[in-house]
Amino acid sequence: MGKGTEAEGGRFPATRWSLVARAGRSDPQVKRDALEALLPRYLAALKAHVRYRWGMSEDRAEDLVQEFVAQVVLEKELIATADQQRGKLRTLLLTALDRFVSNQLRDQAAKKRSPEKGPVLSLDERLAVRGAAAEPSIAFDVEWARTVIAEALRRMRKECRAGNRKEVWGVFECRVVGPLMEGAPVPDYREIVRRFGFRSPGQASNMLMTGKRMYARLLKAVVAQYAGGDADSESEIRGLHAALARYGG
Repeated sequence: MGKGTEAEGGRFPATRWSLVARAGRSDPQVKRDALEALLPRYLAALKAHVRYRWGMSEDRAEDLVQEFVAQVVLEKELIATADQQRGKLRTLLLTALDRFVSNQLRDQAAKKRSPEKGPVLSLDERLAVRGAAAEPSIAFDVEWARTVIAEALRRMRKECRAGNRKEVWGVFECRVVGPLMEGAPVPDYREIVRRFGFRSPGQASNMLMTGKRMYARLLKAVVAQYAGGDADSESEIRGLHAALARYGG
């Protein structure tokens, strides 16, 4: 797999083609295991894409994506048609999803029209479908970045608890996670010293640096696992941070 796969232009994620290949195999158990590992990584981003591009409510987007997975990804074995030489898995998924949503709207419109008029998509709907294959969804990029970062944070919190290093997570949560992801105020080091019982602000600062190094290590591990071992992890991490900084907060 080339390093540019699905990371071009700062977009994310790269495709883990070994997993895709297993999802396209004929053996039912191998296929099922691969799909169970692959699909959850994309569901939230696909739902965000439907909401953003098609203006759907959260519940309607949820229903459409579930129907898409059942009718197109599973029943028609969409993943088996993926080809690393022909393009990105994300492009395949988004194009097929937009086509599916378009057909659903067309069928819905047909029920409201007289038979002789036939179903017709609005101009906005036609433009949305036409642009989906050529222009990656911003909402997809942002939601994917959030998914990857949330998994890295989950692993960090778990590792800190298992290693009895709760103060590392606590300081990192106070100084980084809360302010960046929840808009919480950044406590100064005197407050950190008081809250966690450190001897000095310097000790609190060192604890924060330990937390940042742990987070960076785990984020890189998540990217490597999700995108495949040959992916350019540093480039993809810059891409997901850029997506959040520009569009997602």
